[in-house]
Amino acid sequence: MSAVLDVASWVFLIAGSVFAVIGGIGIVRLPDFFTRMHGGGITDTMGAALILGGLFFQSPGWQVAVKLMMILALLLVTSPTSTHALARAALASGLEPKLDEGEGEASSSIP
Repeated sequence: MSAVLDVASWVFLIAGSVFAVIGGIGIVRLPDFFTRMHGGGITDTMGAALILGGLFFQSPGWQVAVKLMMILALLLVTSPTSTHALARAALASGLEPKLDEGEGEASSSIP
């Protein structure tokens, strides 16, 4: 059973690391603020969740596992919330998303 948990843990840790690296590349390579924020926020949340899942499988006792799940719950609430607040603040300050010429106008009817 220990070998199965080790393999599952490593799969989660490697997948989480890949998501984190892809998020970092997205922050650098994407063209404007909103797409960078989207690329970083989504992959960062998923990467951290997978890494915490991998650590969960390696936890020595139930107390550590409960703490990891509490961190995961906090992360799953705060990361999307902070990304949303940051996007609303950018829109309120007048920053507009970049659009291609043929795709129409940006809808900025958010109060």
